[in-house]
Amino acid sequence: MTAFFRRGLAGLLMLAVVALSPSPWSAPLVAQSSDNARYAAVVVDAASGEVLFARHADSRRYPASITKVMTLYLTFEALTEGRVKLDDVLTISPRAASQPPSKLGLAAGQTISLDDAMRATAVRSANDMAVAIAEHIAGSEARFTALMTLKAEELGMTQTRYVNANGLPDSRQLTSARDLAILSRAIMRDFPQYYRYFGLHDWAYNGRDYRNTNGLLAANSGYDGIKTGYTNASGYNLAASAVRDGKRLVAIVLGGRSSATRNAHLAELMDVGFEIQNRRANGERIAVAQVVFEQRGFGIGPDNSSPVTYASVQSEDGEPTAPPSGVAYTAATLTTPAPTRVRPAPSQRGTGGGDVTAALNGGTGSAAPPARRSAAPAPARTPAAAPRAPAGRWTVQVGAFRDEGVARDWLTEVNRRFRPQFAGAERLVHTADGWYRSRFTGMTEDAARAACAALEARRLDCTVVRP
Repeated sequence: MTAFFRRGLAGLLMLAVVALSPSPWSAPLVAQSSDNARYAAVVVDAASGEVLFARHADSRRYPASITKVMTLYLTFEALTEGRVKLDDVLTISPRAASQPPSKLGLAAGQTISLDDAMRATAVRSANDMAVAIAEHIAGSEARFTALMTLKAEELGMTQTRYVNANGLPDSRQLTSARDLAILSRAIMRDFPQYYRYFGLHDWAYNGRDYRNTNGLLAANSGYDGIKTGYTNASGYNLAASAVRDGKRLVAIVLGGRSSATRNAHLAELMDVGFEIQNRRANGERIAVAQVVFEQRGFGIGPDNSSPVTYASVQSEDGEPTAPPSGVAYTAATLTTPAPTRVRPAPSQRGTGGGDVTAALNGGTGSAAPPARRSAAPAPARTPAAAPRAPAGRWTVQVGAFRDEGVARDWLTEVNRRFRPQFAGAERLVHTADGWYRSRFTGMTEDAARAACAALEARRLDCTVVRP
């Protein structure tokens, strides 16, 4: 155990060095468009690692409870190395007991076996058990999450950083669809004897039955894992794996509007992936699998959009949920420094080869170039409209963040969901003391209070700021 803690200390020192140097997670999150800020997907052949389909696969996203896949990866590693045993008894700490739902709900001082804690983490997505496991293995959650980030780096997960063991909201905890596919493949490759935990459809504990939040496990279509996730910031996430005709695929979908639409979208991606595998097995030459997905309409659109829709405000287990809290979304002390104006985030191309179809099929399925037209005289310029005077001097704050990009993205998302309440208001980000506050300004008192009431009715944080 002493050697293990020396290794953990070395890991923490490595992280300190990394923190002082440029890193892939230091840049803010960038939305692809106001309607496509969360979506990302990838489909991978589990055996070869071939990427069959990718859309925004390397863009940083919030993992939510898919974080627990890495938590269990390190647990499986500790079991394999003999540092812990399945029948180890874990004593729940006050920190673990204080974690918000989803949770098993044991009080501080109660005990549970490591085996049951792992089942609770995989099936119930229990936040308290993930922390209890982290503390049991590494002595503290902070030390454990340092090891999580180091393991991600070792596996080649270049967009990933962990700061907690359960995936609760924190703007610093980031990953990508491609990284989650790498992790999914790694856990099946490195610990096949323990992968079964992710395929448990249900689990009974202390007289209560728990059903896995991954509804695809009951679909009888070869699905045997892996993990769901949800926060307001992430949308509905799913890492899934399935086997058909001896072939295994891994698919990751991030940013769904609901578990049902997310599951349906992932199932469609899987179906096309297995169709490609079958066509290849029958001798058909498909050099670039992405072409087939794009021909089916996945990811085609002026903004590289996808058929999946985006996040709502209900938890993975159907329980009402508050918006992310803590570091990510904290109501910081209100101050009035000069604001930073919000500019629209530039659209980004997806990673999935949006021009591949035209290149390989001689333009098949792509729009014909517009016919050349003679130049028309430019229309006479109309005088620019005078700036609209603000309706009032009241402000509504909808969140405070440590990451400016997250603050901007959240403004866009709140404006999208509550457009009538903020019609005519100006969006801005106030900066002070290392916090970026998402605000709507130029409102009357009545409009500001009505807007806050609408947000609070949807369990979203909101503060009215007097002029």
